[in-house]
Amino acid sequence: MSTRLVSLCAALAFGAAALTGCCGSDDTSAKETAAPSTAASSTAAAPLAFENAWVKAAEKGMTAAFGTLVNTTGADVTVVSAATPVSPMVELHEVTGSGGQTQMKEKEDGFVIPAGGELELKPGGYHIMLMGLKQKLEPGGEVVFTLTFKDGAKSDFTAVVKSFQGGNESYAPGH
Repeated sequence: MSTRLVSLCAALAFGAAALTGCCGSDDTSAKETAAPSTAASSTAAAPLAFENAWVKAAEKGMTAAFGTLVNTTGADVTVVSAATPVSPMVELHEVTGSGGQTQMKEKEDGFVIPAGGELELKPGGYHIMLMGLKQKLEPGGEVVFTLTFKDGAKSDFTAVVKSFQGGNESYAPGH
């Protein structure tokens, strides 16, 4: 990637972050932008923006993160894992099934976001699953995540905690 393109991506990411700061936490149109990677290069912008990032409130056990992953590059980007300090076990999940019977399972190959495209994470579909919560997640709180990409790069984002009464699929570990 040329230095000029990297600089342009960085400027766009910082501009989006500045605009995000003007929105209140109750504004459902607020956009959370993935921060630049803290890996080897501090000049490279993150390949993804995470718009409308949120986590379902939970007292214990499991919960999930949702929003829209937007690929800001001209190449496909694959998210292979996620991590957060509030959960020792985080997996990239999908919901599968038919005839009213659905179950969630780990998405073994990760999330592929096409060049210039997006991937919606939503209840009943793709999501980031948090298991074995270390703390209660209350509406209005925030959860910090680190995404790891196929090339080993990492990017952080913050999601707001919201109350939500849906998405009660069963979990099928090992499938």
